[in-house]
Amino acid sequence: QAPGENVRYRLFIDDKLVLNSWEHSIAVVDYATTSLASGPHKIVLEHFRHAGRAAPRLRLGIVPRNSIVDADAKKLAAKADVVVLAVGFDPETETEGSDRTFRLPPGQEQLIQEIAAANHNTIVVITSGGAVDMNSWFNRVPAVLQAWYPGQEGGTALAEILFGDVNPSGRLPVTFERRWEDNPAHDSYYPDASTNRITYKEGLFIGYRGYEDHGMKPLFPFGYGLSYTTFRYNNLNVTQADTKSGSLSSCTCLVSFDVTNTGRREGAEVAQVYVSDTHSKTPRPAKELKGFVKVNLRAGETRRVTVTLDRRALSYYDINLKQWRAESGDFDILVGRSAEQILLKGKCALK
Repeated sequence: QAPGENVRYRLFIDDKLVLNSWEHSIAVVDYATTSLASGPHKIVLEHFRHAGRAAPRLRLGIVPRNSIVDADAKKLAAKADVVVLAVGFDPETETEGSDRTFRLPPGQEQLIQEIAAANHNTIVVITSGGAVDMNSWFNRVPAVLQAWYPGQEGGTALAEILFGDVNPSGRLPVTFERRWEDNPAHDSYYPDASTNRITYKEGLFIGYRGYEDHGMKPLFPFGYGLSYTTFRYNNLNVTQADTKSGSLSSCTCLVSFDVTNTGRREGAEVAQVYVSDTHSKTPRPAKELKGFVKVNLRAGETRRVTVTLDRRALSYYDINLKQWRAESGDFDILVGRSAEQILLKGKCALK
């Protein structure tokens, strides 16, 4: 693992170069796998660093030649009603100051595949700070729970969710891409081997805005999340307010709608309000999140929800004028459960 720029390293196993970050060090976690016969082997890590920089860290592990997954574990999984399989990263494989790989640590994809083959009721719990590559196993499991890094009471929270004591209501604050190549930042991320600097070039089209601009369908969209109950949205009303005031904080329109819990148990819903500026003179994202509200509802309960949009919600920052700019015209108001699942549409006019 390279902890940052100005740290150079290379790793040799039996005089063979297996990891090399000598010429241009970048802040990433890197892996290498090599086959070894029984007996002693020489491992050499060469590195140098500037004063004040952390040294690179080396982690060694043994992968059994025949199988990563223990045969007894598969037999136990086959007998279970449900398997809860925890995978992901730890402080050695994902940490501040360096970027991990998009794939899970070595062996974990095979672990998921083989356990899921032994028991189709396998729930995968992922500990990570962001998206991971799920392509090789996602369609083989009925449920995935993104745990992030939940802390010392994470196990308790996980058990309460999986046993149904608590209804999950979290929503993704980022987009989960299908492939790392789909990410809007991919092409500007260490674009060639001669640089250890990154210039992010997405501009306004960062995150979910970039996926939509490129017509790229992610694995899970921004704002996505499941519940043990269901919800219905209806009766949207967009009320014009003060559209002439020049203050960015002045109320421009009130977005009101009903949210109904149509399921059999209590749950919380995160209603999201996006704005689409279709008449702007400068390139704009197809839509941008401008407000959201979390509402707790008993089974069968309906509640009227209101989100206030001020003038800034209908504005963009003009880098030439160095100020926020609001152009007159109609704006599309989009209400939904995620950036992809838009359920209600209205309009707000700015004069």
